[in-house]
Amino acid sequence: MVLGAAALSQETSGSLEKVLAQMDGASAKFRSAEASFQWDQFQKVVEETDTQKGKIYFRKTGNETQMAADITEPDPKYVLYIEGKVQWYQPRIDQVTLYDATKNREDVATFLLLGFGGGGHDLLKSFDVKFLGNEKLASGNTAKLDLTPKAANIRSHVEHIWLWVDPALGIPVQQQLFFPGGDYRLAKYSDIRLNQKISDGVFKLKTTSRTKVVSPQG
Repeated sequence: MVLGAAALSQETSGSLEKVLAQMDGASAKFRSAEASFQWDQFQKVVEETDTQKGKIYFRKTGNETQMAADITEPDPKYVLYIEGKVQWYQPRIDQVTLYDATKNREDVATFLLLGFGGGGHDLLKSFDVKFLGNEKLASGNTAKLDLTPKAANIRSHVEHIWLWVDPALGIPVQQQLFFPGGDYRLAKYSDIRLNQKISDGVFKLKTTSRTKVVSPQG
C-alpha cells in the first residue's frame, strides 16, 4: 500500500511537471490570443447564475501582457487591463470605472491573465499547484489543475482555482474560481486563436465626449 501510494504520488508529480512544461513552452512563443467566452457567476445565497458572453483578447507588449474583454450579452460592457490599471466601461450609462491596481499589479495580473502569456512554473510563485488528473471537455482532452493562493490575504477572497489546460495549446480552455461562501465563477473559452494579429483598436475604449470617469479608490 505504501509503495502504491508512493508510485501514485510520483506519477502525479510527473504529470504536473509535464503540464507546467507545456505551459512554459506556450508562454515562450506567446504573442497574442483571442477567444469567445462564457462567464457563469454563481451566487450561493440566492442560488442563481448570471451569464455573460463575448470575446476576450490578450497580447504581449514588451514585458507586459494586456487584456481586453468585449462583453456583448446580456448588456454591452468593455473591460481593459493595461499597465496595472483596470477600466470598466458601461456604454448604457456612458461611464468608465477606473481601478488603479499598480500597487498590487502582480496579484491582479495573476488573476486577470491566469494561464495566458505566463509560464506554468510562474504559477508556483503565487499558488500551491496540484494535478487533479485528465478530463475530457467538449473542446477535447485537458489536464486539470488545482491552484491554492499562497498569500492568506488572497485566499480570503479566492479560496482556490481549477484550471483545465489544453495540452496541445498549453493554455486554459476553462477556469473556475471558488469564493468564500460557496460563490464561484466558471469561465469557458472557445474558438481560440493564438499569435494572430489583433487590431490596436481592440485595446482602446470606444467612449464619447460625455463619458464620465469615476475611480472608487479616489
